[in-house]
Amino acid sequence: MAGFFAKLKEGLTKTRENFVGKIEEVFTGRKKIDEELYEELEEVLIRSDVGVTTSFELVESLRKEVKKRKISAPSELTQVLQELITELLGEEETLNLAKQGPSIILVVGVNGVGKTTTIGKLANKLKKDGKRVIMAAGDTFRAAAIDQLEVWGERSGIEVIKQREGADPAAVAYDAVQAAKSRSIDVVIVDTAGRLHNKVNLMEELRKVKRVIEREISGAPHEVLLVLDATTGQNALQQAKLFQEVAGVTGIVLTKLDGTAKGGVVLGIQGETQIPVKWIGIGEGLEDLRPFVPKDFAAALFNRPDEEGEF
Repeated sequence: MAGFFAKLKEGLTKTRENFVGKIEEVFTGRKKIDEELYEELEEVLIRSDVGVTTSFELVESLRKEVKKRKISAPSELTQVLQELITELLGEEETLNLAKQGPSIILVVGVNGVGKTTTIGKLANKLKKDGKRVIMAAGDTFRAAAIDQLEVWGERSGIEVIKQREGADPAAVAYDAVQAAKSRSIDVVIVDTAGRLHNKVNLMEELRKVKRVIEREISGAPHEVLLVLDATTGQNALQQAKLFQEVAGVTGIVLTKLDGTAKGGVVLGIQGETQIPVKWIGIGEGLEDLRPFVPKDFAAALFNRPDEEGEF
């Protein structure tokens, strides 16, 4: 894990400069903690894609801690803020998989966020963990999405259940569930369309897919993962709110965290939607999709060692 932590720190360099660097500028060179400091801090947080609501709540929490701990030196505030951010991000949340029979993971998100790639990497990871996995090409509106999933399938030796372009996504989901039941498959990962221009259509489509899955397997889908692109900042937060409403999202996969200055959006998503970030992507490689460990993320963000003392 140490190697990944180093990669995470490296990937968060731009976010660190944009986020922690600016925060430390607010704290250093000041003699006292005053109202001006809090106002400046809130501005920095908002500009760092944390979002207005979460920025306000973080500053309010900081005020309370300063009062409670009787802190007077601004230089002590960075450590307190790191603690508050770690607390905000919560505990590590693992994938919710069925105890018996196939687990169904529905993957949603707009086009262009890396949804199909995420499915390929997640399927590969689960297969390496000893699971029998199949993928379902449910984004039937884009031939490229079906082709791309097949490429991932060939790369990982994982079967892809598909129909022709333009087919009913619910029919693809049905076929995949039937295949899983008849072949003792552990996990089915279902791709979905990401067309956002018509919210009502999208909602109906996802509801239909979920209905078909639930009819075949009680309690399914076990996860509805939303894939978001970290480089889009506040747009990612808006997408999280929309998909929370239309799809009943249970977890988030945040891609393209490496090389963006907008990684602060993780805090906004967690603060405003309470949907846990479960996986993060920090590179192009197969192994660069990893479970999200909040403590490690906060440590990497603030350039601190992880729990094992690794830098």
